Amino acid sequence: MDYFMTKGRLKLRVLEQQDRHLLLKWLTDDRVLQFYEGRDSDYDSEKIEKDFYGHDPGEVKAIIEFDDRMIGYLQFYPINEETSMIKDYQSDMMVYGLDQFIGEPTYWNKGIGTKLIQTMVEYLIEEKEAEIIIMDPRIDNVRAIACYNKCGFEVVRSLPKHELHEGEYRDCWLMEYRVRS
Repeated sequence: MDYFMTKGRLKLRVLEQQDRHLLLKWLTDDRVLQFYEGRDSDYDSEKIEKDFYGHDPGEVKAIIEFDDRMIGYLQFYPINEETSMIKDYQSDMMVYGLDQFIGEPTYWNKGIGTKLIQTMVEYLIEEKEAEIIIMDPRIDNVRAIACYNKCGFEVVRSLPKHELHEGEYRDCWLMEYRVRS
């Protein structure tokens, strides 16, 4: 496997066509969908292809491995007019967006998400020269928000009716990690 990031038991590698079955498994699990995309999402092979294998400029899509087991998905991308509706940042700043989910519920609540976010913050700062890293969790995703806070992310502002989730537009937080000079 070609890993672009390895830290202890945690590894990240670029998403490959052979990973389609993993995405389909995770994105048809109501426990995962409760937090990512919504339990009313109808994922099938065609939707997986469209949502995860389309060409998005500058976006890196990856599989998360822990102890050599594939447990989730992560993507990061530069924030600009093409990649984000969030217009809070100047175009000359190196701002990256980060999205992820652990698709294997047996790996939840074990500190892996915290380790993943801390590792990605380091990676984006060191390898991509990020000045700011942002995420936009739904306000009701308490576990994710606690993890991001633990990793140094702070709430910047509310994003009203920002994400369609289970048939309703939901409020999210704009959270950021800012590199301190």
